Amino acid sequence: MPMPGSTPPEEKAKQGALQYAKAWGENPLPATLLATLISAQHLRPFQTLPMLFPPILLFSSYLNVNGYKTDAAGLTSAWSAAYLVLARRRKQAFGSKFGVRGITRGATLGLCLANLLGGGVAYAFGEKKDA
Repeated sequence: MPMPGSTPPEEKAKQGALQYAKAWGENPLPATLLATLISAQHLRPFQTLPMLFPPILLFSSYLNVNGYKTDAAGLTSAWSAAYLVLARRRKQAFGSKFGVRGITRGATLGLCLANLLGGGVAYAFGEKKDA
């Protein structure tokens, strides 16, 4: 017998992988976290091309907080894919993959991939907000 005020387990719907991906894509935090990780890698020494990504990702978070979740998901997904392509071009020695910089780079690329998938699903299946 279920507790009073709780939903019986039979009535709870299980959330599928697409719902998780859409929720990830509609969240403003992953874009902000990605901007932070990119900045941590490329501020010192300063690299101009990769440092073009954090302002755009922060703008995507700003759009998301202001209610444009679908548009922000598409922007985050596209720029995460662009950074993923840019970062994969740099080769890294096997020994340097396990240092602090290597782990940060791996986390950044993993987050790019998650943003690419989650933002793509949220953009594809989201409703556009009329201005």
